[in-house]
Amino acid sequence: MGVGCCGSSCSVHREVSARFRKALWVALVVNAVMFAVEILGGLRAGSASLLADAIDFAGDAANYGISLAVLSMGLLWRSRAALAKGVSMLAFGLFVIAKTVWAAFAGTPPEPLTMSFVAFLALLANAGVALMLYAYREGDANQRSVWLCSRNDAIGNLAVLLAAAGVFGTASGWPDLIVALGIAGLAASSGLAVIRQAN
Repeated sequence: MGVGCCGSSCSVHREVSARFRKALWVALVVNAVMFAVEILGGLRAGSASLLADAIDFAGDAANYGISLAVLSMGLLWRSRAALAKGVSMLAFGLFVIAKTVWAAFAGTPPEPLTMSFVAFLALLANAGVALMLYAYREGDANQRSVWLCSRNDAIGNLAVLLAAAGVFGTASGWPDLIVALGIAGLAASSGLAVIRQAN
């Protein structure tokens, strides 16, 4: 028996890889565009949670790029890529926690209508990407990390919408800051999960 793959299992693997590669390209473009939209929206609204989510979009775009680069490589390289992504997710979470603590002492309440509009656009983008990647959630550590990023983003967008409603109802910046901390915690815990699976 040869070392290479053969028969129907090899063609199925190539078909899954081709579909996953296409899904990653779509996810990469969507995340890069939404990074720009949320940075502009977060700065305009003065929202820590939108800026946190924007940084997450940038990190996810980079993660999708890494996933594309190692997709055809062996399991060791895919695990190393997943480890790098897990570390970046954890670092993102810690960065946002620090940024939110700073904003709690220095900020003013954000503008809730802009927050709501941008968060809704981001939710549509992330829900679409998460649905597209749902089939790969039980794959290797690399595929699982991609799915977790997308799922976390959709959850984060729902939380930003709730924060916007809280800011509108209370005229306080605390709902925005609390959601930013929640997004950070979700990123950090997912990063740890991916690091464990990659190891």
